[in-house]
Amino acid sequence: MSHTVQQKDRLIARVRRLRGQLDGVERALEAEAGCGEILRQLASVRGALGGLTAEVMEDHLRHHVMAAETKAECQQGGEELISVLRTYVK
Repeated sequence: MSHTVQQKDRLIARVRRLRGQLDGVERALEAEAGCGEILRQLASVRGALGGLTAEVMEDHLRHHVMAAETKAECQQGGEELISVLRTYVK
């Protein structure tokens, strides 16, 4: 079973909080809030998304690399993470 399935409820709750934060940014823009307030909200969204990303990456590393049963599984898990990291840091 995938680690994301095992942690599904917790991950979905984080995504819903992120969605709420983004909705708050949209409301602030519609209400013509000051740029300082919008920037603070955007920083919160960025932090929350970074936290979610880090959690999924950590779980991937623990499940698909560190706890891999074979060298091939470990290699595949590592390659998947490298690919994601390349995209993430662009």
